[in-house]
Parts: sequence; structure tokens; C-alpha cells
Amino acid sequence: MKRSEINKALRELEAMCQRYNCYLPPFCHFTPEQWQHLGHEYDEVRDCMLGWDITDYGLGNFDKVGFSLITIRNGNNNNKEKYPKTYAEKLLFLKEGQYAPNHFHWSKTEDIINRGGGNVLIRVYNSLENEEIDYCSDVTVHTDGRTYTVPAGTRVRLTPGESIHVQRLLYHDFTVEVGTGDVLLGEVSQCNDDNTDNRFNPPVGRFPKIEEDESPYRLLCNEYPKAKD
Repeated sequence: MKRSEINKALRELEAMCQRYNCYLPPFCHFTPEQWQHLGHEYDEVRDCMLGWDITDYGLGNFDKVGFSLITIRNGNNNNKEKYPKTYAEKLLFLKEGQYAPNHFHWSKTEDIINRGGGNVLIRVYNSLENEEIDYCSDVTVHTDGRTYTVPAGTRVRLTPGESIHVQRLLYHDFTVEVGTGDVLLGEVSQCNDDNTDNRFNPPVGRFPKIEEDESPYRLLCNEYPKAKD
């Protein structure tokens, strides 16, 4: 993914947050130059991978298969003594025409909330014991206090203000309902680890390889330099 594409996506997500009055924590506004001089007081940002996250899933076609995210708070399951938070919060941005690939999580459960914009469609499947997709069995869905059953592969529509609870091992993917516009989503979950807790089907990458065609506007959550002593 080109750095210029990442910079454009960052600015688009920033603008979407401003549009819907989602104010961001200070570390989201640090420049790459500022990060070079920050000390251990920001270890939580580094170690828990807080901040910006732009991905094309390694497929090189961000406008068709891609997602823009911000991790606002998170714990760290590998260092619970230092980072004891058991929860995480994200903002996610999906443009109309983009697709976020099918996956489940082994460890975390999450709520996905439509915070503003168009309608998001979240397709759901159960998983089999061998972790493949169950194309046959009905799926129990939990949306805003309502529990009901839908056929495998149903796209659950979330309009602004609506949410869905995604259980462990439940396959789900994301698209935007055509004609409704870009969507800003919220995610509230258990502690998040994007390095180990995503089972994509079919397999894709999670963090992009970056072609440096211009200077970075912001650093991504996996790019922070070590703390300045």
C-alpha cells in the first residue's frame, strides 16, 4: 500500500470523526516528528497498539478491500500486570464500495455500533469445529437487546445508532449498503490483539506492506519508534 494512500485514508477518517463530533485523544494528533522525542510515558500507546490503523489486507486494492480504524483504548494480554484493561474501544471507517473481509475472533467478543453516516451490512455465519464456514446452520443474532435467528449468510443491516453483538467464532464481514454513504462505526470489545486473534477466511494479511512514496502524515499503530530515554 502506498504511503500516499494511507495518508489520504487517515485524513478521510479524521474528517469523518470531525463530522460526527467524535473527538480523538491527544496521541492521535502527534506527528511522526513528535514521536521521535516522546519517552516512556507513552509506552501504553506503543505496547497496546493504540492509534491509527489503515489496512488493505495485503491485497493492494484499498478502495475495494480495505478498512480504516483507530484504537482509542486497549489492554495487553501479554502484559496484564502493567496493562490490566480487559476491554478495548475502536472507531472504524468504511467507505461505500469498500469491503472488510470475512473473519472471526478466537478470544474477543465485540459490539459493533453504527455511529453515523450510511447503513452498514454485516454478514454472519457460524463456524464449524474445524473452523471453516458453516454455510447451513441458522445464526443467532443479538442486536440492541433483541435476540433472533437468521439464515446463514444473512446481511444484518445497521442504521445509525444500531448495533450488533459479535460472539467468539462468529464469522462476519462488512460492506456499506449501496446508496447510503460512508459509515463511521464504533467497536467496544474485550482486549484486542490484531496480531493473533483474527481468523480470516479466505486468508488475507492484516497489516499492509508500505511503499514510501511520500512522507507519513501520522504513524500507524505498528510503526512507533522506541521511547526516547
